Amino acid sequence: MTSQITLAKEAGTSPVRSGLRGHPWFTLFAVAIGVMMVTLDGTIVAVANPAIQQDLNASLAEVQWITNGYLLALAVSLITAGKLGDRFGHRQTFLIGIAGFALSSAAIGLSTGVELVIGFRVAQGLFGALLMPAALGLLRATFPAEKLNMAIGIWGMVIGASTAAGPIVGGLLVEHVSWQSVFFINVPVGIVALIFGLFILVDHRAENAPRSFDVLGILLLSAAMFSLIWALIKAAEWGWGDSRTLLFLAASVLGFFLFTFWETKVSEPLIPLGMFRSLPLSAGTVLMVLMAFAFMGGLFFVTFYLQNVHGMSPVDSGLHLLPLTGMMIIGSPLAGAAITKLGPRIPLVAGMVATAAACFGMAQLTPDTGTLTMSLWFALLGFGLAPVMVGATEVIVGNAPLELSGVAGGLQQAAMQVGGSLGTAVLGAVMASTVGNSFGDNWRAAELPPLTPEQTELAEKGVQVGIAPVPQGVPAEIAQKITDVAHGTFVDGMGTAFTVAGVVAVLAAVVACFTKRGENAAQGAGAAHV
Repeated sequence: MTSQITLAKEAGTSPVRSGLRGHPWFTLFAVAIGVMMVTLDGTIVAVANPAIQQDLNASLAEVQWITNGYLLALAVSLITAGKLGDRFGHRQTFLIGIAGFALSSAAIGLSTGVELVIGFRVAQGLFGALLMPAALGLLRATFPAEKLNMAIGIWGMVIGASTAAGPIVGGLLVEHVSWQSVFFINVPVGIVALIFGLFILVDHRAENAPRSFDVLGILLLSAAMFSLIWALIKAAEWGWGDSRTLLFLAASVLGFFLFTFWETKVSEPLIPLGMFRSLPLSAGTVLMVLMAFAFMGGLFFVTFYLQNVHGMSPVDSGLHLLPLTGMMIIGSPLAGAAITKLGPRIPLVAGMVATAAACFGMAQLTPDTGTLTMSLWFALLGFGLAPVMVGATEVIVGNAPLELSGVAGGLQQAAMQVGGSLGTAVLGAVMASTVGNSFGDNWRAAELPPLTPEQTELAEKGVQVGIAPVPQGVPAEIAQKITDVAHGTFVDGMGTAFTVAGVVAVLAAVVACFTKRGENAAQGAGAAHV
């Protein structure tokens, strides 16, 4: 036992404790409950938005802010939140994140106006940012290197399961209870996570942990991240060539430049740039961005395809996506085992190749594609994503020094948020361009009555999300022609978007060739209870 404590001190960690407290697998259990709450909320809220809009008489822009406010707060503060964990301890920041997220959820459920809902959603994003990097920091510090991949695999399995459950649980709650119940459900989950966290989690803090804050670095990075995410969110509305979009993109570039310059001057930087001298860590970060681009950007259109083209309810569309999330649930722990045995490079390359194949396959979907064919492509996508979610996380966190594990966890999460926002924005522009180029020709080819420019613009906006612009009272034959044109045009646009996503996935497979096992992963705790 003495030698174990000595080794732990040399690694900069606390020794593994006996009993429940500090036990690696019980730590994983406690962390997984909190992560489940956040990821469940990420997909469950989208189902509740129409009910919120109707009940609170909210405008479309206000409803969009329910999502955008959360996304902005989360993306802007993730790396700073990770630094807070490195400075004050990941146990403390995790517990504060759990309590704050649950309380914010309760406040949303009690809100009587959409402004309050938006404000508390921003608070949810801030507390969620505290929670996610801290979870990875706790796993990194608790598990020994040979078990870390398996732990991250199970962590990924929980994320997949809660993501899959979101639309189904959300649809049932909205339909049979109320939209408020979608947020109230986080309260009991948060209480359970808080109790387990208080009794199980142990704070592992490196001896050379940060002692001060890079305030100017935090401000510069936050401004740069805000400008980037805001530009990506608004690009679909403003247009990529609009002066406002270009202004925010330019502000983002300037912010990142000033941040990088300042980080070379400050004694204790927010993100030590020396981290990126590790080629595997840099490759893992780029890989996470590209993976999220292809996955989240492409998946954005799948929900419209299922609901607006195939006419499914939110619950039915969630059930149809179970092959995707199911394969992520099954594949994540298997991927963890494979990465432990083979190293991350082969599973990551294979995973991105499978992801690319799935994207190219989904580019061939038609309005009449059956459930079996869809399910096969969805399952292949989930199978490909599982090793990437696990492996890229291990590559980023495992190649960072232990005292920067929170920053590395924030970097991993921020890369995913940026990639997802970028993918949704870019592939949304691809969809809009395809619809704009082909809708008019398809309409005329169907010998439908000509539309005015205003009518064409309005119809194209609906077609971009799979909605057929069928006026009331038109004969059934004409209505069917309009529907065929709209759905056919949407599927063409979705096919182009998935083709672009597939090309990005191929590029990600090339980047994956530069990854390798985390050089600093062995700084974690001993394996006494594993």
